[in-house]
Amino acid sequence: MFSRKIKGDYPAIVTYNRAMGPGYYRLGLEFSDQGAEVMAGFMPGQFVEIDMTTTAMPDPARIPAHLEDAMTRQILLRRPFSICALHTEQAKSTIDIIYAAVGPATLRLTTCKPGDILQTMGPLGRGFWMPEGKTTALMVAGGVGAPPIQHLAVTLAHHSACPTLALFTGARSLNNLPFEWQRKADTVTLTELCHLPTPVEVYLATDDGSYGHHGLVTGPLLEWLEQHETPGEEIILYACGPELMLKAVAQIGMELGIDSQVSMERRMACGINLCQGCAVELKPACACQTETVYKMCCQDGPVFEGKDVVFE
Repeated sequence: MFSRKIKGDYPAIVTYNRAMGPGYYRLGLEFSDQGAEVMAGFMPGQFVEIDMTTTAMPDPARIPAHLEDAMTRQILLRRPFSICALHTEQAKSTIDIIYAAVGPATLRLTTCKPGDILQTMGPLGRGFWMPEGKTTALMVAGGVGAPPIQHLAVTLAHHSACPTLALFTGARSLNNLPFEWQRKADTVTLTELCHLPTPVEVYLATDDGSYGHHGLVTGPLLEWLEQHETPGEEIILYACGPELMLKAVAQIGMELGIDSQVSMERRMACGINLCQGCAVELKPACACQTETVYKMCCQDGPVFEGKDVVFE
């Protein structure tokens, strides 16, 4: 499971580009012909690199003062994005991306409209994988790290890879949650995790206490582990989000004897291991070695085993 490595560079048609909440947008990209066939093999945790040179300038009123100078420069380098959903139908494949409009490139991306063409390279990198013997997958997402975790949850639910699936997601506030969600009375539901073949338990945490656990997302994760007697060797931890959160999840895994996989974030100028600019420091491969090693996030990752990463 999760082993396909074919990739390519293809034009994609923008099917929609809509605001989700403060600063977050959801973008749909449709591929046809060979591009559709290749993108149909997208695995959770892999990413695409999008050419931004054809994107337009946003309305000047929407440009923050600290970005006014940077917005006038041409966007030469592609930008990496994980996907939150994959849809395949006949001769077409569509990938959905959730992104935060925080810099010159992503602000330009907000101007894309249905029918626009974006040159897109992917699927890139190594995504998440399912080790043998696991009965429980606990998935942890922080902030804009949510997209690949959402894709992973849906994929695991459809493949019946684990009988027990639980997702723990954190955000600054409920309004900043980068998922499609609905609220009825006192209950918040993540829309795309409903009605799946295997149910996904959902636990929310917010920094301001506007919903769910008031505090870090690792809080409800630890509570879950304390309340369940599942042997550590049957659990796999998956995580994507801020590096401090990844470090905490990896530490929990090592202390409790639980395997973990973390999706690292680095600047990826090329996405295909040419520029060598996205190195991740890893612990020595064996006890006989004393020096750490470096591997490229774009090719050897972005997903690594948590116990192997040297966190900053």
